[in-house]
Amino acid sequence: MIPFDAPLAIFRACRRGSICGYPHRRSRRTEVPTLSARKMTPVRTRDPLGIVTKVRGFSLVELMIVVAIIGVLSTLAIYGVRKYLTNAKTTEARTAIGRMAKDAQNAFETEALLQNVLNVNSSSTVTRSLCDDAPPVPAAITSVQDGKYQSSPAEWKVGGWKCLKFTMNDPQYYQYSYTSSATTALGNETFTAQANGDLDADSIQSTFQFFGKVQKVGSDLVATLADQIREIEPEE
Repeated sequence: MIPFDAPLAIFRACRRGSICGYPHRRSRRTEVPTLSARKMTPVRTRDPLGIVTKVRGFSLVELMIVVAIIGVLSTLAIYGVRKYLTNAKTTEARTAIGRMAKDAQNAFETEALLQNVLNVNSSSTVTRSLCDDAPPVPAAITSVQDGKYQSSPAEWKVGGWKCLKFTMNDPQYYQYSYTSSATTALGNETFTAQANGDLDADSIQSTFQFFGKVQKVGSDLVATLADQIREIEPEE
């Protein structure tokens, strides 16, 4: 007599592969390698379609290349920032001595008289002259080494500064001065607006110079300026 639950038992045995003539069908799952296999071979995985793929990390050479690229980019970025900051500081010197040279030119074009009492039926001669030398502000270059200097209004009221009517109200990175070869203009006199700095405090000074010259055109005298500022070690 066959038990009533015999078909169910046969079905379960068939699924386990013990009978029915075919092996047990395994479920598809990821093959996890042993600890020793992980050290020797890359990890193998199966996707839902049963295709075996290899998963591997970066090699030492690839990591070294990435580190080298990052280092080069960092160096370029640092250099670019330093270049930008230096250009921002040197703009002060170029602007200031440009103003100074223009002020010297305007001072020369201002006509002056002898300011004496004239005799009857006499006349006075109109004269033009260059401003006298102006002392450096600040007096020592060490005051602007790797920093700024705040000048006082009194420093711009002595010597040729009073004639030029040039002042610096804000803190400055550079030392400024003005020189002229002569005050009485007869022709061929020269004047120079100059800025000196030491932005990195290495005792090597940067120099910016704007030259001017009094030239005789016919019977008239004209103060002319150079076509460009002369720069020596501008990034120092």
